[in-house]
Amino acid sequence: MSQEIVIQPQPRAWLEDSILQPYVSRYGAHLRRGRYAPSTQRVYLCCVAHFAHWLTGERCGLTAIGEAVVARFLSEHLPACGCPYPVRRLRHELGAALAQLLEVLRADGVGAPDPALDTAVARELARFDAHMRDVCGLADNTRRQRGRIVGEFLLAHFGDKPITMPKITVASVRRFVLGEDGRSAGSIAVIGGGIGCYLRFRGMSGDRVGELAAAIPRAAHWRLASLPEVLTDAEVDELLRSFDQPFPSRRRAYAMTRCLIDLGLRCSEVASLRLEDINWSDGTLSLVGTKGRRADVLPLPAATGSAIAAYLREERPQTSSRAIFVRHVAPYDEPLEKGVVRRAVLAAYRRCGWPRTGVHILRHSVASRLLRTGAPMKDIADVLRHRSLDPSAIYAKVDLTKLAAVALPWPGSAS
Repeated sequence: MSQEIVIQPQPRAWLEDSILQPYVSRYGAHLRRGRYAPSTQRVYLCCVAHFAHWLTGERCGLTAIGEAVVARFLSEHLPACGCPYPVRRLRHELGAALAQLLEVLRADGVGAPDPALDTAVARELARFDAHMRDVCGLADNTRRQRGRIVGEFLLAHFGDKPITMPKITVASVRRFVLGEDGRSAGSIAVIGGGIGCYLRFRGMSGDRVGELAAAIPRAAHWRLASLPEVLTDAEVDELLRSFDQPFPSRRRAYAMTRCLIDLGLRCSEVASLRLEDINWSDGTLSLVGTKGRRADVLPLPAATGSAIAAYLREERPQTSSRAIFVRHVAPYDEPLEKGVVRRAVLAAYRRCGWPRTGVHILRHSVASRLLRTGAPMKDIADVLRHRSLDPSAIYAKVDLTKLAAVALPWPGSAS
């Protein structure tokens, strides 16, 4: 049976008469490997045919095809497109199809290099990321966060020019960390920490950055000053009931949320769970390569295991991925991003009519629930996989009844 994607004669002719003709079959094979639906394959190939027709008119060579050419096609040609029927003109379809085309071309060693990977800032961020990974041993999420902060800092100072540390001034460091309109104490701490990490990296490379590091603002910020928001038992039940109504990927969303509510996992940890992490006979769940950089084994509650098993049996698509939770749209074999976990919880909030936007509240709620049952702080720290008791101390403030029993009278008030 032929694997050729069937499209209309005119788009087919545009492809056959263009510089993309040798890559048509490879493009189709690429989409089939990603398990795109046949209808999506036809749409994407018609989009590539439109692009090929434009390339022919522009007399553009293979070596020039890259993000810049695609952007010009979408921003300049598409709004004034007069290409004959049948032609695909939806921007989101064209953008998605051409992104796949660039992957095919680069896999064959043709096309323009990705400009985002060939700048002074990109090369510097790659070196900085390697330093954070190999020298500092930072977790992936922390590296991504600090890389994003330092990337904005470097772009603001140098743009696409070479990076020269003497051009960075004390005033510019303070201005960036504090922000033009002022930042919260927490934001100043996070941004200042990222810039400080980068300056230490440059200092280890031989740059004199002591004055710049000393200029990083330090805002007063007490982590234990406020009460953490938690869900009551009634709210937890309401949240879980919101998954009873039918919607796409319901079983996946429910199982992921149960992992957050029952085990106190982080979104990234849920997305990283693999089939071999569950020992069904022992009823345990293994966590490897987490934020704490250690391996942990947690008991798997019956309700959580049942939700995961129902997803695996009834909703999980066939895929080569060993992850428990996988993509439900092509390409199926790509890793699931932690944003999918977060969006599943936020959608549940909306079904409940809640204005909440934070997912970490579920982790706080696990600790609060343990505290109310009389669990010692050491046990709470073990469940949350904190290396010390200090990060767990904030949860002790949630039990207001016990706090009131030991609170001292305010100075000057009646006894």
